Amino acid sequence: MRAKFQRGWLPRPENDGRIKSAWERFLSGDAQASTALRQMVDDSWQRCLGDKVDPHRDQAQSLLDEDRLAQLRDKHQRLLSISAPLMAKARDFLSQTGTVMILSDPEGTILDYEGDLAMRDPLERVRLVPGARWNESTIGTNAIGTALALGQPVQIHAAEHFCAGIQQWTCSAAVICDPVDSSVLGAIDVSGLSRSFTRHSLALVATTAERIESKLAQLEMARRFRLLELCMKRLSSSDGVLVFDRRGYLVKANEVAADALAAIGAQFRLSGTPRIPGLGDPALGERAVPEWIRPEWVAPVMDGAEYLGAAVHVPRRWSSAPLCPPPGRDVAPGFERIIGASAALHGALRKARQLARSQVTVLLLGETGVGKELFARGIHDAGGSSQGAFVALNCGGLSRELLASELFGYAEGAFTGAQKGGMVGKLEAAHGGTLFLDEIGEMPIDLQTYLLRVLEEGELYRIGETKPRKISFRLIAATNRDLRAEIANGKFRLDLFYRIAVTSIQIPPLRERPEDIRPIVEDLLATLCRKHELPLPTIAAGVWERLACYPWPGNVRELRNVIESALLVAEGDCLGAHDLPPDILDCSAKSSAGSGPRPGTLKNAEQERIRSAIRSSQGNSTLAAKKLDIAKSTLYRKLKKYDMQEILQEVRESA
Repeated sequence: MRAKFQRGWLPRPENDGRIKSAWERFLSGDAQASTALRQMVDDSWQRCLGDKVDPHRDQAQSLLDEDRLAQLRDKHQRLLSISAPLMAKARDFLSQTGTVMILSDPEGTILDYEGDLAMRDPLERVRLVPGARWNESTIGTNAIGTALALGQPVQIHAAEHFCAGIQQWTCSAAVICDPVDSSVLGAIDVSGLSRSFTRHSLALVATTAERIESKLAQLEMARRFRLLELCMKRLSSSDGVLVFDRRGYLVKANEVAADALAAIGAQFRLSGTPRIPGLGDPALGERAVPEWIRPEWVAPVMDGAEYLGAAVHVPRRWSSAPLCPPPGRDVAPGFERIIGASAALHGALRKARQLARSQVTVLLLGETGVGKELFARGIHDAGGSSQGAFVALNCGGLSRELLASELFGYAEGAFTGAQKGGMVGKLEAAHGGTLFLDEIGEMPIDLQTYLLRVLEEGELYRIGETKPRKISFRLIAATNRDLRAEIANGKFRLDLFYRIAVTSIQIPPLRERPEDIRPIVEDLLATLCRKHELPLPTIAAGVWERLACYPWPGNVRELRNVIESALLVAEGDCLGAHDLPPDILDCSAKSSAGSGPRPGTLKNAEQERIRSAIRSSQGNSTLAAKKLDIAKSTLYRKLKKYDMQEILQEVRESA
């Protein structure tokens, strides 16, 4: 029975007396929890004790004055304007119920409330009114503060409140999250005196929070579509172009952006939810941008007086000629960019050359940075579709709605913000050529159903159209995930897997073919020296050994960045070990001391990075994911993969 209460969201009013006794024992120093006390409440009381909250407090912190409250409401105007219609409805359906609906900011400060007007005096007595702060560290366990602390819907009833002065209340709250980056925007709460207790109020606030988030997502999507519509010509440039929204989040990058960024040594990922705050609205006040972005490359995108975002133009002249193979290499046309002489790489190339002759679907498997797109381009160039277009799309770099539009296109007027004349999707653009879907394992499962239909029927429907369009293309997909594990977890369709994995090619990581490092580096140096107009340097003794012992988690992409950086910082015409990054030198030092590279090194390193991020974030999974530059869902997947799910709770308890 105790485990049930520990895991439960909902309180049990029949246990009010036992919970009150547990509260009294807790304050007296008796740490033994009652079986009637939910674990969530026990954890919250422990946090309150650590924060030295006065358990006899009878009202929230002093109110903000009118000017400061007005400033706070201006700061959260977007949340207030979206919530206003729902709050207005609360005035009607909560009337005569003895409850009110409350909206707070991320710190628990109340912004607005609506509901039963008869509750005004009781609300003012405990300061459950605009301008008062209701986080846990101020007023103890309560639905608003505890929901914000846990990031999940919470219902707190009567004696479950930590402070005696508010134990006559029942409250239910849910957090409101930003649809773009999942950051907490605030909380929605329904509160009333204990006699108004109903389990349904928890469902009400959870549903209301979802509706607010849905409306925020719709408005954000409309802005992004307007942004992309205004940037269509820019994105068709032969140079690298990246489009950022009004808060500095990457919305779209054209096909050559990755090559252009790699050529200038920019450490910027195009996958996930990358952000450069300095490219957001100037009104936000944050204008710092990375050094690799030259001021003349940045163009604000305006819709009248509204700032929609910015386009960053990286001239193609910064990324010069393609990589050339060493003399005498026996490679098929279309694969000349892929450098290496190892048996593992040649096996993958041999299979790719064979498959290029047919139109069969190919699934490329390999870690990030191994060159999956180079293989895809090679198969396209050497195959029967080489006269058609090569169209690439990263399934992991876009929201579900943008990915659907990018894949299938849309008709004019299909939704608010749709561009005039509609838009051709990537599937349609690849007609007669090749479609390369990178990171296909990150495609939302509902979109997988529509993709499967296109592959089986050879026709698609643009969003908003009822007439099918016939298409024919070659599909090459790529992933760094274990798709069979994703299928077992219900995140990837088995029928789509069998459709795209007709044949597969495993591209070996760089650490498994150290003999390829030297020819790759020599070719990179030749290319980079032409680009930067520098003389070809000699390589000092010991550099090759240090490069060979490093595990290269970023594979060839990381190697290119390391070599370009070393070339640019080297003094004279000799590239020495002192020009290499500390990570590579540290790895070399451990190897020479006898530890050497061993199986599990990368796994252990990633586990330690995750532990470090969680500890420094004090168990806050959202903040830890940001520190690791991954999505929160990816963090939870890695915790499960490494059997580390308990670390979050351990850190929270020790914080």
